[in-house]
Amino acid sequence: SDRADKTDHVVVLPASIEDPNRPVPGLYKLGMLLGCASIFSLFAGLVAVYIFRAQSQDHWEPIALPPVLWWSTGLILASSVPFEIGRRYFRRGERRIAFRLLTLTTAMGCAFIACQVTAWRALVSQGAYLIENPHSSLFYIFTGLHALHLVGGIAGLFYVLLKPVRRRETVDITAYYWHFLGALWVMLYATLLMVS
Repeated sequence: SDRADKTDHVVVLPASIEDPNRPVPGLYKLGMLLGCASIFSLFAGLVAVYIFRAQSQDHWEPIALPPVLWWSTGLILASSVPFEIGRRYFRRGERRIAFRLLTLTTAMGCAFIACQVTAWRALVSQGAYLIENPHSSLFYIFTGLHALHLVGGIAGLFYVLLKPVRRRETVDITAYYWHFLGALWVMLYATLLMVS
């Protein structure tokens, strides 16, 4: 073949057969993709149940969505900006700037959780409890499961911040997961607004 003459260097990736301690390149990204697909399936099923159940008004009492949810939506969307910028700085080897931006993202994620807790307290003050009616029950399930997955994203950020990460792929998959959770929240909040 004439390709050998056109190539100055041959890049050989270490295979897991040669070094069993090193994962196959792209394995973590595939795992994250499959994980996000399963999380999306879970929430898509819950959204379908929510919309279907809202059509039947038996024991369905409307709840007023707390205004703090607008703040949490803004926070989760805005947090993707410093994360993405930090990821690019990390890629260029400027770890100090990346560390600051990822710390800001972590703080915004914690603020999102605080907004969700404030929204739950506002619902409790309305008299809307987890087992009060299907509407409030599904609201708590939506927001609680999403917050739980976001805590997983914050744990991933802490891993990146506290452990000297040398692999760019670790930061990349954490960023993909974070952006996915932001898009997922927008879908959930739009559904809550539409039904409420």
